[in-house]
Amino acid sequence: MSKEPVAVVGIGQTRHVAARRDVSIAGLVREAAGRALDDAELTWADVDAVVIGKAPDFFEGVMMPELYLADALGAVGKPMLRVHTAGSVGGSTALVAAGLVAARVHGTVLTLAFEKQSESNAMWGLSLPIPFQQPLLAGAGGFFAPHVRAYMRRSGAPDTVGALVAYKDRRNALKNPYAHLHEHDITLEKVVASPMLWDPIRYSETCPSSDGACAMVLTDRAGAARAPRPPAWLLGGAMRSEPTLFAGKDFVSPQAGKDCAADVYRQAGITDPRRDIDAAEIYVPFSWYEPMWLENLGFAAEGEGWKLTESGVTALDGDLPVNMSGGVLSTNPIGASGMIRFAEAALQVRGQAGAHQVDGARRVLGHAYGGGSQFFAMWLVGSAPPGS
Repeated sequence: MSKEPVAVVGIGQTRHVAARRDVSIAGLVREAAGRALDDAELTWADVDAVVIGKAPDFFEGVMMPELYLADALGAVGKPMLRVHTAGSVGGSTALVAAGLVAARVHGTVLTLAFEKQSESNAMWGLSLPIPFQQPLLAGAGGFFAPHVRAYMRRSGAPDTVGALVAYKDRRNALKNPYAHLHEHDITLEKVVASPMLWDPIRYSETCPSSDGACAMVLTDRAGAARAPRPPAWLLGGAMRSEPTLFAGKDFVSPQAGKDCAADVYRQAGITDPRRDIDAAEIYVPFSWYEPMWLENLGFAAEGEGWKLTESGVTALDGDLPVNMSGGVLSTNPIGASGMIRFAEAALQVRGQAGAHQVDGARRVLGHAYGGGSQFFAMWLVGSAPPGS
């Protein structure tokens, strides 16, 4: 029996900020979920199941929060699943929800991911004490900076590329009302002059710490037929993982990322990603990961990704726009960051991305990664159902 086609008929986000002190975690997630249901013109009663995800619970200090969020998400008496795959969890959560629809387990599923980082400190939460880790780094940036330096050595990329990515994404964020950072006075010179945090990563080349949530309503073909506006259709989706450390691991271009992308492309019938995909929302928490992931995802040959960035290919008006919404560099509620990439891809093919809409976007990739470049989740959505 073939899989049921999966459609995205509702999308909702909160306004992402440094601290949402006006709401609890329950209030935050209900805000995003309510907006997704409003977009789909559905009610809580129309939802068959809820799939929720977030990053490690110690980021807020509330253990297993899904147990008390059922009421806020209309899930009392309904199936509710929690997903966790570190920073890629927003993408993985959406894929688990899509799998329930594709397998005809449920007709309509609400999926949601969130983080309220203001209630804890993720950077120090990720800095393990001696003797579990050498006292050489602080936060995720300290872990990933050597991998960026390795990419620079391997590719011969000039040290200006990271600043170009950050400048592009922060300008894109000005066109996105939900983005956390709206730096109206941003210039390339200011990015370059910002303090060095983890060589070669500067302050303005890093993601912020955000409070926020993102939700989507996924449904089957019958539900899509009742939708008030054209949906985004899932053309391919996959998850892959690999250990954080193992002999021969390529931190610059992990095999799990390559395998995940290849699976998505196979499902969607993509033979040339650079030609067949119109735009991409890629998980870039530190600016250098744009060229690194462009290579890992098959948009550029090894060592060539930085040239796409430098030549303007990935700009909003470029040949392959990347992170039109401002990306993780402008908005980072960690648990939701991957789902925002997936949701923004869906907004593009629905023609609902507003000022950061890419004209004629028909197939758009959403990408997320997490942990020590070990968890990957991706989906490709299109304006037409699969097989059409």
